[in-house]
Formats: sequence, structure tokens, C-alpha cells
Amino acid sequence: MNEKEDRPLDLFVVGGGINGAGIACDAAGRALKVGLCEMNDFASATSSKATKLIHGGLRYLEQYEFRLVREALQEREVLLAKAPHLSWPLRFVLPHEPHLRPRWMLRLGLFLYDHLDWHMTLPKSIAVNLPSSKFGVGLKPSFQKGFVYSDAWVDDARLVICNLKSAREMGARIFPRHRCVSARRSADGKLWNITLEGPDGMPVQHQARGLVNAAGPWVKHFLDEQTEVKTPKRVRLIKGSHIIVPRLHEGDHAFILQNSDNRIVFVIPYERSFSLIGTTDIAVESSEAPVCSPEETAYLCEIASHYMQKPVTPKDVVWTYSGVRPLFDDGDDNPSAVTRDYHLEIDGKVGTAPLLSVFGGKITTYRRLAEHALKDLAPYFPQMGGAWTATRAVYDGEMADAPTFEEAFAQFTAGAAATFPGLPKDLVHVLARRHGSGLDDLLEGVKTVADLGRHFGGHLYEVEVRHLVRDEWAVEAEDVLWRRTKEGLHMTEAERLDFARWLKEERPNFT
Repeated sequence: MNEKEDRPLDLFVVGGGINGAGIACDAAGRALKVGLCEMNDFASATSSKATKLIHGGLRYLEQYEFRLVREALQEREVLLAKAPHLSWPLRFVLPHEPHLRPRWMLRLGLFLYDHLDWHMTLPKSIAVNLPSSKFGVGLKPSFQKGFVYSDAWVDDARLVICNLKSAREMGARIFPRHRCVSARRSADGKLWNITLEGPDGMPVQHQARGLVNAAGPWVKHFLDEQTEVKTPKRVRLIKGSHIIVPRLHEGDHAFILQNSDNRIVFVIPYERSFSLIGTTDIAVESSEAPVCSPEETAYLCEIASHYMQKPVTPKDVVWTYSGVRPLFDDGDDNPSAVTRDYHLEIDGKVGTAPLLSVFGGKITTYRRLAEHALKDLAPYFPQMGGAWTATRAVYDGEMADAPTFEEAFAQFTAGAAATFPGLPKDLVHVLARRHGSGLDDLLEGVKTVADLGRHFGGHLYEVEVRHLVRDEWAVEAEDVLWRRTKEGLHMTEAERLDFARWLKEERPNFT
């Protein structure tokens, strides 16, 4: 059935990654009528395939990206406060390799990193003697000197979902698995006529006073194929692959490892009992279905094995993922040197329906990008409210004030454990990480493990799955196992297949 909205929306966003979700959330909070569509599952492309760091980008200082690094460092503090259940500080260990970068260069870079944001609350960088320090745990004993600095971690896919839930709570209309097949200005130029194709293949019509192209790797393709708007701006598509292996070291610290090709690779504690190793930087022509190649796996294993006491081989890899980063094309031939900054382009004079396109960007600066986008759109929407997202928690991120980000979450989980004494503490902790202050609603009526329903493996139970389908747009097994949760890592292949069969059979009956 062909549907059509009676009243135009103010703003329609194409793209359900972090940038699209952030813009929709910000706009909805400014009292605009907002719609958003995503052709697949939310965060199914770049926004769930990152290294999952909230960071300034230490290596970007070598490329003189001082404004980008400062903005990202400022946003690091904002996001830690906005989403204390999804993000947390990490200490990064940088072993010194004299033949790669001299100590003075590393000291200078870390000094700048510590002071570009004058309001930084995380611990400053320090020099360490690795063999005698807890930060040397996991490294080969041959590495004697190093540095330790602060950055942070985030559950990228869940951050997208929280922004979308915030937008929905404020009245936005959300359309998962709806592809925008056409967007054309009306004859008088004051509206966008938008046609979506839903999961059933039927067209859905919308009108909006403004359009945002946040299609990520498909941003140029959307302009060329779905609109009549032309631009010389381009994106560079860079594939980044990651491997997951059994935990390589004890402790909560992560490692940043230098390589002779001037790239860096992270080794990060991941999902309770694993280590995440990444990423690569490979220029690609297409954003379709990127996969981690054997060569990339070997490359990451080789670098990790050079530094880590426990060697890493391809047979140790339990999972891989790859994403395509749509970087704004600044003309640099080196994929690692292409700017990670974003570029916003707006088409349409004031008085006509604008089209704002997002080129580039990174998860750390998504909120600031959204603010900039709404600032650019403000002349077209004089009725919109002011900026608000810097001091408001994301959906389910409201927690009691505490001296540090870690203490806020610790107090919350302690209260949750006391509220649900019949559940294992480790399960409550995991669910609190995923659902924040929404935990009470998720576990309403639950007293014991038996009340959680069917157990699928890991920490995945039927109660949570039903919630993810009803409230978070999950449809397929992959949505649940690898994006809304990462419990696929903690399940056997047989358990994953069994869950997929169950979900396919039971989902139509969910209410």
C-alpha cells in the first residue's frame, strides 16, 4: 500500500549511522518534526565496524590536524558524561621503539595531547619503566621504556541506538530497512518529495522542508542517483579491518603499537574475555560487504606478535569485522594521511528546501558534527530551538552524579545488583552496560534467572531479545548477536544457528 504523510516534516534524514542518528536526535530536541530512514539495520555499516574509541587521535598530530584533535578531545569528555553506561576511560600504553619515533617526539605529542583541551579531567600522560609497571603486563620483556596516556572506549552500535531512541522519544519518525529511492524538490522548490521503499517493496511517500544526506560511504552515490543535485566533493573509501582473539593480557589497559610503515595498531580488552586488534587502512572502490582478507589478518597478527608476550596467529582469530570509512577526499594519496575531519555541504538558497550532505566524520565528533549541521540549517528553520546536546545524557544514560565517570557507573551497577539479588552479579553488570537506566524496565517482574526466559548462550536471554525486537528495531539474528549485543562472541556456532532459527520462527509472534 502506498502511504503518504498528510503534513510535511521539517527535516528528513537519510542514513541511520552515528551521524544521521545524531543529527535526527539534535533536530528533534530543537522542536523540529523529524523523519529518518536507513536502508539496512541501524549502525550496520561503518558505525558498528570502528575501533570503538572516543579519542582525539594522537597520530593526527603528525598531520597537523590540531583543530580536529582539540575538538575530539573536548568531545571525549562530553561523551563520557553523556553515556556513562556505554563509554569508559582507558589507559593506553605506548611502547617506545627508538628506530620508529624518538622519545622527544612522543613526549611533545603527548604534551600537546594533554593540553589541547584545557578542561581535560582524565589522567595526564606519564613515562613508565615497562618491566616494573603494571602497564607492562602483556608485553615482551624486551620493551623497557614507554608512555601511558588517556583515551576512552565506546559501544558504537549501541550509541547509535540510544540517539535514535532519544529522537523517537522526542517525536521523530524512524524507518528501519527503508531505502530512499528518490528525493526531488517540488516545482516551487520549497519541499522535498521523498520516496522510500519498505521491506515489503512497497513505496512510502514523504514530504519535508529540508533533507539531510548522511549516507556515509554512499553519500556521493545518493546525490548522483537519488537526487538531481551535483557536487564536485568526493569521499575516499578506506577499509579498516579488525580481528578478535582470546584475551592477550591481564589488566584494563590497552596498547597502541607502532609499525615500520608509520601506521599504528591498537590491542584493546574486548567483551570480557577477548582482545580486539586493529585496524588496517586500505583504499577501496566499493563500500559493498567489506571483509577482512587473509593478508590483513596476517598483518595484524604480525604486528601484535612483535610486541605481545603471547604470540598471535591467524588460527587464534575467533571473529573478524571490516568497515568502510568514508573520508572526505582532501587529495592525499596516502590512505593513512587522508583527513579524518568532516565537511558539510549545503545546497539551496534560503527560501528553498535545503539539502545538507555529510562528508567524512568520526564517531568521537558525531555530536559536534550534528551541532554544526543544525547551525548550517538554522537560516532555513528560524523557529528551531538552540543547541542542547552538550549537557543532556543520551537515552538511558541518566545516572547519579559522581566524582568520576567510572564511579557514576559503579554506583549504578551496585544499586542494580541490590535491586535484583536473584540474578548473577556479572549478568546484571553486562545488562547495565547495554541498557543503562533502562535496566529497570528491561527486568520488570524478573526475580530469578528462570524469569529471564530461554537462555541462548553467553549472557543472552529471551527477555532481552524480546526487548531488542520490540523497542530497538532488531529483526535478524545478526542485529542481536553482533550489534545490539556482542553475545555472538560468547556462543558456539550451534548456539548461534539455533538462536537464528528461534528468532525467525518467534519474532512474528512478539507483542
